Amino acid sequence: MGYPERKKQILKILDKRESMEVQEIADELGISAVTIRRDLQQLADEELLIRTHGGAMKAPPRHPFTAYADKETQAVIKKKYIGKLAAALVEPGDTIFLDCGSTVFTMCTHLKDITPLRIITNSLPVAAAFMDVPGIQVNLAGGEMDGQRKAVHGSKAVEHIRSYHADKAFIGTDGLSVKSGLTAFSETEAIISTAMAGSADQVFVLCDSTKIGRDSYLKFAPLSLLHALVTDKDITLKQMAELKGNGVKVMN
Repeated sequence: MGYPERKKQILKILDKRESMEVQEIADELGISAVTIRRDLQQLADEELLIRTHGGAMKAPPRHPFTAYADKETQAVIKKKYIGKLAAALVEPGDTIFLDCGSTVFTMCTHLKDITPLRIITNSLPVAAAFMDVPGIQVNLAGGEMDGQRKAVHGSKAVEHIRSYHADKAFIGTDGLSVKSGLTAFSETEAIISTAMAGSADQVFVLCDSTKIGRDSYLKFAPLSLLHALVTDKDITLKQMAELKGNGVKVMN
């Protein structure tokens, strides 16, 4: 059985069972566990399932793994509003971390007149945005290039980020709730954001209102990590009260 057929069968199995261990899939298809592990990783790379420790789980109906170009078009007005609000927190002389989130990227337009400024990022679009801007120095993390997300990831990128200190970190999240804190669908991106947060004096999470109260796959940081949440006007009074009641400063 070739990969295209195995791919079809694996996705069919997960569609019925939601999640399975490697050996369970191997037994059902009569294929070695080694081959199944390789297939699951490839399917995860293709963003067709979520790889778990020892197996895989079905991707949610509303697929969370969105390429950067697609993410850029989602909730555009909200993101631009948040980006402008967050950029107002940056002062001349600051050193800041910017992660590869599409909401964080919207800050770039408003940062070009804030000089001098030093930016440490793993985002290729962020680096490109300041390529020829006088007074702004860009430090791009080294590591493995992710073409879909237009970012640099991997252990080397994390090491790079942890070797620097910043006044402020601006990071994104796939979900934010009182129950689970900050959550993400991608471990690679969550690790980068956590590294940035750990090396900054203040941490600002940029999150549009549609993600508030929503839990994603991977818990990666508690709400206590935040200096403030930067969101849009559509956050509800109830959500704001719950977050403030748990010590979160909300800026909208």
